[in-house]
Amino acid sequence: MSQRIYIFDTTLRDGEQVPGSQLTTDEKIVVAKELERLGVDIIEAGFPISSPGDFQSVVAISKAVSEPVICALSRAKKEDIDAAGEALKYAKRGRIHTGIGSSDIHIRNKFNSTREQILEQAVAAVKHARSYVEDVEFYAEDAGRADLQFLAQLTEAVIAAGATVVNLPDTTGYCLPDEYGKKIKYIYENVSNVHQAIISIHCHNDLGLATANTLAGIQNGARQVEVTINGIGERAGNTSLEEVVMALKVHKELGFETGIDAKRLYPISQLVSEMMRMPVQANKAIVGRNAFAHSSGIHQDGFLKHAENYEIMTPQEVGVPKSSIVLTARSGRHALKHRLELLGYRYDKPTLDTLYKRFLDMADVRKEVNDKDLMELIR
Repeated sequence: MSQRIYIFDTTLRDGEQVPGSQLTTDEKIVVAKELERLGVDIIEAGFPISSPGDFQSVVAISKAVSEPVICALSRAKKEDIDAAGEALKYAKRGRIHTGIGSSDIHIRNKFNSTREQILEQAVAAVKHARSYVEDVEFYAEDAGRADLQFLAQLTEAVIAAGATVVNLPDTTGYCLPDEYGKKIKYIYENVSNVHQAIISIHCHNDLGLATANTLAGIQNGARQVEVTINGIGERAGNTSLEEVVMALKVHKELGFETGIDAKRLYPISQLVSEMMRMPVQANKAIVGRNAFAHSSGIHQDGFLKHAENYEIMTPQEVGVPKSSIVLTARSGRHALKHRLELLGYRYDKPTLDTLYKRFLDMADVRKEVNDKDLMELIR
């Protein structure tokens, strides 16, 4: 089985479902081109039938981007699939992403349907999508809460109908990593034609487990991951692209690889944050402003002696210029000495001890001490 993990980015579709974060078509093209430079394999460009703007965005992105597969979302309805197929007519490589609910909760309460009817509708949707494109992805919505035997039956049926990718999403962010991993493993062990398609995973972050569930899915056979920049998306968001990519890169022993240029992660994170008006939380893994900042005296001392004591990757690997030593009342003498030396000042131990006592008094009042404060302290 291939160890290549395909990166399916849905920043421009699921990510754009965040209230207040909608982009114009021109803005989407800017982001799409950066995603192409980043090295994503598939860009989900929009949901064409949802609005004229979304339809036009899929058309425009199809014309502007050439390397990634361009994907359009649809429900398992003929009119949705027709709109997706029409929007993708300029794509060098187009994919229709169609699907329907797979859990009994959705089947009964969303579709007022039966398992048998869902199977029929799913197969018909895939066959119709194949009349437009050869690459068809089927999503079994709410697979995280679906009956496993039915999920296996549905997966087998859509692959037989021509699906090249089957997406088994944890739509509500319900699953625990061990549980989700077992679901993916069950599909591989109980679907006779599973190796005729790629199994994809799309995890939401309602319990803060999206990245953990995605990694569990990969370890149990999934080879496509559906992610967004900064983990943005519906409700609590989606799996974060940068977290999955760097987890696989740091843990080389797992043997997986992606086509992502990691040095572009921080720049595209900043771009998406600015354009979609979605600030990145300070302690966000990989791209948050504190991801490579050290403020505890114990940590600062260890970091200054050998960065690997407290950093499992270098900031430069993900496009962050450098680590930072933040001076607070928790900082130690080593950090103060380091910062003073960067400013061009060297002191003997007794003088440094005196400065350190005054520094702590200042830090208690000002919370964070910057270079201007240090110059005042020296004077």
